[in-house]
Amino acid sequence: MNPATKPTDANQPAAHLRLVSDRAGGAKPGITLSGVSKTYRTRDGDVPSLRPLDFHINEGEFFVVVGPSGCGKSTLLKMISGLLAPSTGEVLVEGERVTKPHGNVGIVFQNALLLPWRNIISNVMLPIDMKKLPREKYLPRAKALLKLVGLEGFEKKLPWQLSGGMQQRASICRALVHDPKIMLMDEPFGALDAMTREKMNVELMRIQRETGKTVLLITHSIPEAVFLADRVLVMTERPGAIAAIYDVPLPRPRTLDAMADPAFTELVQRIRKHFFTQSALD
Repeated sequence: MNPATKPTDANQPAAHLRLVSDRAGGAKPGITLSGVSKTYRTRDGDVPSLRPLDFHINEGEFFVVVGPSGCGKSTLLKMISGLLAPSTGEVLVEGERVTKPHGNVGIVFQNALLLPWRNIISNVMLPIDMKKLPREKYLPRAKALLKLVGLEGFEKKLPWQLSGGMQQRASICRALVHDPKIMLMDEPFGALDAMTREKMNVELMRIQRETGKTVLLITHSIPEAVFLADRVLVMTERPGAIAAIYDVPLPRPRTLDAMADPAFTELVQRIRKHFFTQSALD
């Protein structure tokens, strides 16, 4: 087995996880989960969503979680953002325990969710208005982000005047405008056509490289996960657990040509085997 893609065993202790999957060797953890699980309480009884998880994401890392529908990927993202409390364990962001929604994250959802009555620059500035931060300080940043993603000149357009890919670029700008250290992305390109999705994957890697943000992205797509990630966490069916964590041995910066690399194909096939032994992805 290629050591660069050596998986971590979900049954090993957290120290082992860190030992075999620390690609950067001494890199500072940006996000740490210790014994984090989630069980939803309903009238019909408890519904386990996530079994205890132990892993970390390094500062500045592009970390991707892939797994079947219903395995708890979105629940994981909500706990890291502070929107949902874990049933057991703790989540640390920048060394601080997460007990409530916090300002160190920006979130991008599957749909752009732009307000139709606000123009693009106003949509990007929405977090600034909601947090009552000084507009004069953040407006130049909003314009610079729109330029970064190729939307300069579209500031006054309404969302319906932009394509789906352009709307999602604007939503990424909105997530970054208050300068969070972490960007959480929940199937951000799932609603786009295949060609636009590939272009957005390349664009996202460029944005992450130029901003230096820590990115946690969840997806159903194994090729997308391998193409984007420094490391890929593979989850089991619900209640979700860690099946493996793989380092991605592809150099950066990457182009779509990386998908023809034998190392890419090998890792995609290795990850796919996890789901052939469980059930197919969506």
